[in-house]
Formats: sequence, structure tokens, C-alpha cells
Amino acid sequence: MKTHIILSLDKRRQKKDGTYPIVLRLTHKRRTTSIKTGYEVPEKAWDESKKMVRTSYRGFENVTRVNNTLHRKRGEALDTITKLEDKKELVALSVTGVKERILGRYSKVTFYSYTQRLIDEFVSKGRIGNARSYKNVLREVRKFTKDVDFGFEELTYDFLQRFDTYYLSKGCSENGLAVYMRTIRAIFNRAIKDNIVDSNSYPFQHYTIRTKPTKKRAINYQAIQKIIQLEINATDPLFHARNYFLMSFYLMGAPFSDMANLKLENIVDGRIRYRRRKTSKYYDIKVSDQLKSILEYYLKGKKETDYILPIIKSEEIELQNKETHYALIAYNTSLKKLGKRVGIQEELTSYVSRHSFASLANDKAIPLTAISEMLGHQSVKTTQVYLASLGSKRIDDFNDQIINDL
Repeated sequence: MKTHIILSLDKRRQKKDGTYPIVLRLTHKRRTTSIKTGYEVPEKAWDESKKMVRTSYRGFENVTRVNNTLHRKRGEALDTITKLEDKKELVALSVTGVKERILGRYSKVTFYSYTQRLIDEFVSKGRIGNARSYKNVLREVRKFTKDVDFGFEELTYDFLQRFDTYYLSKGCSENGLAVYMRTIRAIFNRAIKDNIVDSNSYPFQHYTIRTKPTKKRAINYQAIQKIIQLEINATDPLFHARNYFLMSFYLMGAPFSDMANLKLENIVDGRIRYRRRKTSKYYDIKVSDQLKSILEYYLKGKKETDYILPIIKSEEIELQNKETHYALIAYNTSLKKLGKRVGIQEELTSYVSRHSFASLANDKAIPLTAISEMLGHQSVKTTQVYLASLGSKRIDDFNDQIINDL
């Protein structure tokens, strides 16, 4: 059995009186968690080899009774695990799901608490963007339910329809609603995997998540040339926005967060080498002359471990993500002003450089497979075998075709 449970002294959590909690240490699928027993003892009172409180300990009125209670709790937990295995349910559960079953909380897990648990999990793994998305959904659902928590069995098709009406009645967009609904669906799917709710209760079987086509985000060569040719100095409030926009374009539509996290050490032998934060796809891009002229301004006086752009200043991951998030907001605000200054009718956003790169690449009849590789669209699974044969030289040539025409 890949699942086992032992009695253990949790030495990570010392109490003020010097004692440590005795816990049931649950291991399942190489993941470990702990279950409180309600007892605490000093380290010297715990017999690690026998997994019990030493009989010489005088902190309890009856040590034998305490040890019997502890071993009974472990026995009950083992019995629950055995029953789950016999019913072929154990293999589908996460370690958290097994813990919930042992504690008898299977039907008591609520949407609020479970979503918050997922948020905490994302934060611990450094996936701050996901955590922020789930926080936004939890905040909106709490408003809708007037801060009254509910179980997953109450998250029905009727619930989704009522939330749909509530959200749109505030004047919000269907695309905004779609973002929330996709997140709620992801939460429900995760709850099914954790055996928090039965798959037969799936509410999205009949509910359709609707979206409307967004406005065209790409701009043409002439518009990009206006941005390039704009005379602007380092004291201008739009200086960095213009540079970031062009840098993104020259880096084959690199997302803002990827650029913010680039360091000098990512520049090797005249190439920028890094992994995209969202997909972990590896990029190896030649530094074109156009890109080099921008980088020269930001590289002055910096060492290998410094960030290229003046965005991230903190060492803590959570603070770094906040700095990037707020910088992105300021960047989009500046891009709107930049577009007006150069006389571009389309509204500039951080996505425009990426979409424009893809659109202009397509206009030049560059193969779709090459464009997919350049943009890192891993969802195009049918082209992955062919993409693997595209070398850096071929990608460099395609990139040069796009940039040099400017």
C-alpha cells in the first residue's frame, strides 16, 4: 500500500510550555500531512522507536490510557484507509482528500474554505497569478451569497444561472463572467479529484460559458514604425513604456512578466535565453540590432544577477509578483497615452505587441508551426513533433524577416 500513517512528535511546532504536539503523520502518494491528536508532550517524554509516550512521564494522570487512545486513533485511521482501498477510492484521492475522510469531513467541506485552501496552495508554490484569480472569484462569490458559505452540493446549475444573472446585472461583460465561470469550474473539477464532491453533481454539464469576440489587438507595420520613430528621451514619462513595447515585439511577443524577470545572466553569447513563467517553455532568441539598442540603456552599471528592467526590486517572491502586477497596470496606462501621442487609432495594451508580432508573421506567410513555436503556444499539440525539428537558425531567420522590414 502506498499509504501509511504513524504516530509522531511534530518537532516543527513547539508550544510555549516547551511541549510538542503528537500527530498522526499521514503519507499518501509521496505527499505528507499531519492530523492532530490533541496531546502534547516534551521531546524527552516521547519514545520515537515505540511511537508512544514514555511510561515514566508524569505529565498525564494515566499515561497508559493516553497511549491506548493514541493507538486507537491510529487504528481507526488505518481502518478508514483500508476501506477506501477496498472500495477502489484510495487511488483517486489526494493526501488532503484522505485526511478529510479520516477526519470525517467529507460532506462538510465548503466552497469558501476549499477555495481558500487552493489559494494558499498557489501562494506556497509561487503561483501568485493563479492565487489572485481565485481570490477574485472567491470575493465575487461571497458578495453574491451575501457572505454565507455553502457546500459543493449547493453549487448547482441553478446556482450558476443565478450568479450569471447577478454578475451581468451589474453591467459587467460576458467575457468577464466567462473568466469567473472558468475558475469556478476549475475549483469544482479539483474538488471532484479530491473526492470532496461526487462527479454526478457536476453543474457545468448543461451550463455554457459564453464569450464574445474581443476587439482586434494587432496593429500594422506603419503603426509600429510610428512608435519606433517617436523621438523620446529618458525623462519622458512614456520612455519606458515605448521601450517595453518594442522589446516585447523584438522578443517574439514576450509577455510583460517574462521581461520583468529577465536578468543580465539571461544574455549569453548575444542571445537571450530564458523559460517562460507561464508554460516553462525554453526560449533562445538572438539579440537583434534593434533590441540591442534598447538593452544598452538598461544594462549600464549592472552585474550578472541584476534584473535588466527597473521593475522588480524586492527579494521575496510574493513582493516581486506584486511589483510586476502594479508595473503592468502602470504600463498599460502609459501605452494608452503613447498610442494617442503617435496617432494610432487602436488602443495599445501589453497584449498588442504580442498579437501584432503574430499577425505580421502570418502576413509574411511564415509557417503556422513556426509562429506557434515563436509564441510558445503549447496547446497546438498536433504540431509539436514538427516544431521540435525547427532549429534556432530557422527561428532567427523568421524573426529577422519581421524585424528588419521595420
